[in-house]
Amino acid sequence: MLDIADELHRWAEEGRDFAVATVVAVGGSAPRGPGAALAVDGGGKVIGSVSGGCVEAEVYELCRQALADGETVVQRFGYSDEDAFAAGLTCGGTLDIMVTPVAADAPWRSVFRAVLAGAAQGEPVAVARVVRGPAGLLGRALAVRPDGPHEGSIGGGAELDRTAAAEARAMLDAGRTGTVGLSEDGSHCPGGLTLLVEANVPPPRMIVFGAVDFAAALVRAGKFLGYHVTLCDARPVFATRDRFPEADDIVVDWPHRYLRRARTDGRTVLCVLTHDAKFDIPLLKEALRMPVAFVGAMGSRRTHLDRDRRLRDVGLTEGELARLRSPIGLDLGARTPEETALSIAAEIVAARRGGTGVPLTGSESPIHAEGGERGGVAAA
Repeated sequence: MLDIADELHRWAEEGRDFAVATVVAVGGSAPRGPGAALAVDGGGKVIGSVSGGCVEAEVYELCRQALADGETVVQRFGYSDEDAFAAGLTCGGTLDIMVTPVAADAPWRSVFRAVLAGAAQGEPVAVARVVRGPAGLLGRALAVRPDGPHEGSIGGGAELDRTAAAEARAMLDAGRTGTVGLSEDGSHCPGGLTLLVEANVPPPRMIVFGAVDFAAALVRAGKFLGYHVTLCDARPVFATRDRFPEADDIVVDWPHRYLRRARTDGRTVLCVLTHDAKFDIPLLKEALRMPVAFVGAMGSRRTHLDRDRRLRDVGLTEGELARLRSPIGLDLGARTPEETALSIAAEIVAARRGGTGVPLTGSESPIHAEGGERGGVAAA
């Protein structure tokens, strides 16, 4: 639901009734993961997507029905060999989708408004909703922020609300969206309640070091992937807004000095394009000792060997050096700055999602990994 928070927030502020269909679980190969949403307002306008087109028409009708009868439902969609033209997933997976009406008298409307307002403003906020359990609790919701009390209730009493809020806050801290099982007394138990927790966190950071000709294309690729992109270079004549109009931030400073004070976390991507030892070595010495998601450096294989020797000389261990992706990028045969940026972006996505980078043609591995993440990086 939070993937369409901007528009839903506008609908809520305008007082519209609407229904939200949210993916709550996936099985096998499915096009979209938990949290993906489609919404329909009282006038029939639709936004968002739950499957990339496979089941949208039927989900639209479920939303219209929910608006009419006020009932929350969970529907499973899959592929049927016996009825290939029925609504389903031709990719062979399954989707469990919860459809929730958000009318003026819905008990969770105030929670939705609070969550949507926070997400639309880019604030860290999470919403936990009952997606499996007693019929009277289905769709009930509570919202949490990093600090302060929760808002709303999942309807099972104060102790269950406290447990649900703690689980939602933990997933918010990790920047994750997914399900968690609880029992009605507040302990974990698959036979009790299942909550879908959707977390909204600020976009992950990409820091591009080096205002070289490849950097402008990589900045654009980073923005396309949803990163907050910073360009850093010690040379003010090159690090300019005219040259990098799409960067969120432009920093003129020595790269290693800026990195020491920069805000980073386990989702941060660092791309070193300077391929100049006087910049690279101090920067990579800092970067490879930080708990970030990705550290890559541009350069020829000869440059990499020289860089590796210099980094060993300044004390980096084998484990630290093993984190460095150099030369940066997948082997696409790239030549132009745009092709090179694509190869770097592809490696970042593969590292984040646990992909192999090999062609899907002839591959036996699943196209969509279970849970959407095969690597150790939290979802953005």
